[in-house]
Amino acid sequence: MTAIGVQLSTYRALGFANLARVAAYRLALRAGVHPVQRLTAKAPRGPFFVARPSPPPAGGVARDEWRDEGNWFGIHAFPATLPPDWHANPFSGARFDNLRNWFEIADFDSGAGDIKTVWEASRFDWLLAMAQRAALGDAAELDRLNFWLDDWQSHNPPYRGANWKCGQEASIRVMHLALTALLLDQVGDATPALLALVKLHLERIAPTIGYAIGQQNNHGTSEAAALFIGGSWLVFAGDRDGATWARTGRKWLEERARTLIAADGSFSQYSLVYHRVMLDSYSLAETWRRRLGLPEFSSKLRARMQAAVRWMQQMVEPRSGDGPNFGANDGARLMALTDGDYRDFRPSLQWASTLFLGARAIAEPGAWDQPLHWLGMPRPEPVLSRPLGTSFDDGGLHVLRTDDATAYLRYPRFAFRPGQSDILHLDLWVRGENVLRDGGSYSYNGVDEDLDYFGGTASHNTAQFDGRDQMPRLGRFLFGAWPKAADVVPVSGKGNVAHAGAAYRDHLGARHRRTVELDNESLLCRDEIDGRAATAVIRWRLPPGDWRLEGNRLDDGRYRLTVESDAAATELRLVEGTESRYYLQKTPVPVLEIHVAVPAIVETRVSF
Repeated sequence: MTAIGVQLSTYRALGFANLARVAAYRLALRAGVHPVQRLTAKAPRGPFFVARPSPPPAGGVARDEWRDEGNWFGIHAFPATLPPDWHANPFSGARFDNLRNWFEIADFDSGAGDIKTVWEASRFDWLLAMAQRAALGDAAELDRLNFWLDDWQSHNPPYRGANWKCGQEASIRVMHLALTALLLDQVGDATPALLALVKLHLERIAPTIGYAIGQQNNHGTSEAAALFIGGSWLVFAGDRDGATWARTGRKWLEERARTLIAADGSFSQYSLVYHRVMLDSYSLAETWRRRLGLPEFSSKLRARMQAAVRWMQQMVEPRSGDGPNFGANDGARLMALTDGDYRDFRPSLQWASTLFLGARAIAEPGAWDQPLHWLGMPRPEPVLSRPLGTSFDDGGLHVLRTDDATAYLRYPRFAFRPGQSDILHLDLWVRGENVLRDGGSYSYNGVDEDLDYFGGTASHNTAQFDGRDQMPRLGRFLFGAWPKAADVVPVSGKGNVAHAGAAYRDHLGARHRRTVELDNESLLCRDEIDGRAATAVIRWRLPPGDWRLEGNRLDDGRYRLTVESDAAATELRLVEGTESRYYLQKTPVPVLEIHVAVPAIVETRVSF
């Protein structure tokens, strides 16, 4: 396929209606005629939240974060005794201009660095922690959160500066303001300043909702949730301007659930982190709907949410709350009501399971119950049954399970743009430890080498042909020539033995077929490699340890990899790779590389 052919086929797959939405938005901004560019508003002054007697939530425990330090992306600690510089990248000290029109600021400014480092504090995660402490009787924290909000307002005049650039970022602030009102029991008698702050955010979000929809990702779900929540809040307070926003938000919440979430629960972004972002947005929208006594969402939306919860249950390791690092990972954790690790998905899972399935996903009591305690939701008596192995064919994912191990095999079912070149990536978890690992994302605004490495084939447990990615990169967030799966073998098995498989052929004619067998003692992976390629490398990305390679065996005293190949030219190398389990964090990991001439059949057994 020619380069032009690759581009045309990719644009067709993206959908011309979506491309038109995005193009219309960008052209209108460039021409200076988009309605959002005419917005003006005066920033309200606090107090936004006031002291009102309210009983503390039974079982509620406040977060300790944002007293002395705050964590950017769940891992990087910075001082937080005073409000931050809302326009500075704390990693480098570089700043964005806070008086410049947001639409004049570049998406990716190498001088100021990753814009997400500025957005992080302006997502108002600190507001939740301070509100929890205030709800438990710490009056100083109520004064402090109002002071921080006033400081943010004074340094972020409406619609100027980087923090107004993204409609989704504005939506996250709306959702966190609403959640804070729930925590402090101030939904029904919100202050005029708080309602004005919500309204000026909705005025920013509404004109660009079409752009969010055109991206076919969690921008649309977040912005729809914010419009629904904020609009209905204004109506509840007597402001009729909110009615249109509430209707628009409800419409898109329904449509996005039908469009972006498959019947089996797979989400359009093929990412556990982004699945959580989507699910948390719907969980807050449903919690808010119940609080205000609004009409129920459709049975179709509820069915898609139930499927999305069950999908997430399959991903989450119950002992740690962690899960596979596959897909894009930008450090997002919204609606955080616990001090738990960023990679602990259990609080979101428990909240959504309670709302949409009326059952606990985690049977035992723990920190994952904090969303229920804080939002006045009793722990349901029913408990979801332990998940069995299954195939999520709509999203291209096999899940193989035994008593002690779980394996995940990704294969190409690309109804939406893939975020990474990770076809036939294999993740393995043994007794709670991630043994075969995904490389992660690291940064959306890094150097080209990082973008290519973390998003590319080399940072995944799969085969790479002739040193190229499985799909050609057409842009920072776009791969082309999406392959189609072949020879898909759904998960099956008896007792503690499970089987599954899939194959694909890339746009240049190279073919990879992978079959997996998992039992209580080992995983056996068979890779058949042929077609139009001269060489291939199969990689196994491993946990840090004292790994020793001897002949065809690699061992660290806990796990052993044994490799068999029919290729005349086969070479095993133990090299150092890099992974990013948290945004903007890199750590070295050992990687076993199996270099073969094509064609070849390679079998790798991981014993544990």
